[in-house]
Amino acid sequence: MAAGIPGTRGTPPGARPAGPGPTAPPERPGGAPRPPLVRELLLVTALFLVYKSGRAFANGHELRAFHNADLIWAAERAVRLPAEGTVQALLLHGEPLVRAANTYYAAVHFPVTIAFLAWLYRHRPGHYLWSRRVLALLTAAALALHLLMPLAPPRMLSASGLVDTARVYGPSVYGATPRTDSMANQFAAMPSLHFGWALMLAIGLIVATRSMWRWLWLLHPLVTLLVIVGTANHYWFDALAAAALLALALAVVRAPGAHATGPDAARDAGPATPAPLPAGAPR
Repeated sequence: MAAGIPGTRGTPPGARPAGPGPTAPPERPGGAPRPPLVRELLLVTALFLVYKSGRAFANGHELRAFHNADLIWAAERAVRLPAEGTVQALLLHGEPLVRAANTYYAAVHFPVTIAFLAWLYRHRPGHYLWSRRVLALLTAAALALHLLMPLAPPRMLSASGLVDTARVYGPSVYGATPRTDSMANQFAAMPSLHFGWALMLAIGLIVATRSMWRWLWLLHPLVTLLVIVGTANHYWFDALAAAALLALALAVVRAPGAHATGPDAARDAGPATPAPLPAGAPR
């Protein structure tokens, strides 16, 4: 007869019977714990205020901004990029279309980015931290470039021959007089954060999800590109500069699960599957 408490066959005297025991809580999606909400709200708000203050500080360099605009316009023609006027001509075929483009420029940029971060925070905490860090790095680099290279948008450049669609058709997010506009720096065209943030949103959702339809998120940066160019708020080079800065940020900030080693690799891989016991072995 086996020693021990009845019902615990094979258990040595004094030993506690094996039981189910506490189970480790399942990992949150993304392989990382969800950061405190209040801290994240304060951090994102602080980053936004720093950026807005920096843009305001960069305002007022009109002569340099128009000189740089002439250089950008000439460089685009030298490398034979399509004229921004080609895209604008498509929008100007109908007033509802150009109004829709102006609304997309004015109303989609911030809300969609906030919704993107909120969804990742709720469902993919690891991807949220990665995306927030990439966006913060991209925005900081953009602010530095705004300070170093003020640039008037094509809607202000007489050589472009483009229409300021927001002022003519509405809605507009900018003041009528750039030098007194307290809400935004109108001489910060390069890089385009409208495009940079939209591209990161698409990349973030493609990486964080597994749906076969996730590649359709690339339509958002594509539509954003056509809108920022067609409304004469940005040059092609502004979008290219944003994409280059985003590529650098993505190279610096490691994506969740990328090249993880040691404890990180074990955490991302999840609990190990126990090896099957040999036939006839005691269980």
